[in-house]
Amino acid sequence: MSERTEQLRALLIRNVETIEKQREQREPLNDTLCARLGTGTAAGKLGISVDILAPGKRGCPYHFHYAQEEAFVVLEGEGQLRVAGELLALRAGDVVFIPPGPKYPHQIVNSSTGPLKFLSISTRESPEVVEYPDSGKYMAMAAAPPGDATQRFSRVNRLADDLDYWDGEP
Repeated sequence: MSERTEQLRALLIRNVETIEKQREQREPLNDTLCARLGTGTAAGKLGISVDILAPGKRGCPYHFHYAQEEAFVVLEGEGQLRVAGELLALRAGDVVFIPPGPKYPHQIVNSSTGPLKFLSISTRESPEVVEYPDSGKYMAMAAAPPGDATQRFSRVNRLADDLDYWDGEP
């Protein structure tokens, strides 16, 4: 391969099978192998991750986004989509579409005895607010400009910790 070909490949292509995955575990409910596929690529507004959930475990906490739209593509295994207070069966080949807003809080659960492998796709809107109905938390974040991999701002707080608009102001 030429140097230019190698550079283009590094900016534009990732392999779901061979990319290095990190384990994110928080007992008793969460255990996943995952990798952010878009990191270091030319993509600025599209995020894709691969996740492999262990049997009986969940992915990220039950949540919804105020700005980002998400999709999930089930590659292998079976599980459930916890969405809007319901559990919907998932299996290999299913594609899930989640619009932003409080109507569809969601979480993927591996309710089977084998691994559940899926792609998570998001629009990476910024700024963004994510709300977590189970724990009464929210996360506010604003990313750095495209091409800058640093996060400029990210905070997680409880909804109950509301402050007055003028609190702390002179």
